[in-house]
Amino acid sequence: MLLKESQQRWVNQSMAQTDKPTCIPPELPKMLKEFAKAAIRAQPQDLIQWGADYFEALSRGETPPVREQSERVALCNWAELTPEVLKILHSQVAGRLIVHAEELAQMWKVVNLPADLFNSVMNVGRFTEEIEWLKFLALACSALGVTITKTLKIVCEVLSCDHNGGLPRIPFSTFQFLYTYIAEVDGEISASHVSRMLNYIEQEVIGPDGLITVNDFTQNPRVWLE
Repeated sequence: MLLKESQQRWVNQSMAQTDKPTCIPPELPKMLKEFAKAAIRAQPQDLIQWGADYFEALSRGETPPVREQSERVALCNWAELTPEVLKILHSQVAGRLIVHAEELAQMWKVVNLPADLFNSVMNVGRFTEEIEWLKFLALACSALGVTITKTLKIVCEVLSCDHNGGLPRIPFSTFQFLYTYIAEVDGEISASHVSRMLNYIEQEVIGPDGLITVNDFTQNPRVWLE
């Protein structure tokens, strides 16, 4: 009798908890979207462990992994892809808009970056013999940035025309080209949203010098690039 009463109380408590409304944090959808995109990039063999590492890093305020841990170990003899390395590549391109694939592959090899990462960027960008350098650079930065905003921040740091220690900044026309391209590759941001953000930045943010700084699109609460 006592066992039946205990079971009934457990059932009643369970039903009471089930009746409570579920509160979904507003930031959850975006968080899950970024997790899914990072997982697709990493292609981990053990998704559960990789996911645990991902959210543990977020909880500590750290940048979550963008590659599988085993891949990081395998590439330990290669140089890490960093904005500084991308700056070296950009300086070697020397202002050209188009670079031949064979030449760019050799540049990539000289700075000791992994060939599979080069091939991945080539595949995502669907590049052939003649490569638009800014598009290639944007996709290479996306391997570091994960989100579009962070990717554009890194691109600005690489391309910055300010050599006096100020905030990284580039011509708005370059930013417009890069944002439009990255959004197209991402495929989850509508063209109308991109156009709306660019119009707002051009009309309300950009000064007479025609330059955009990192803070103009990372610190302005009215600018949402994602």
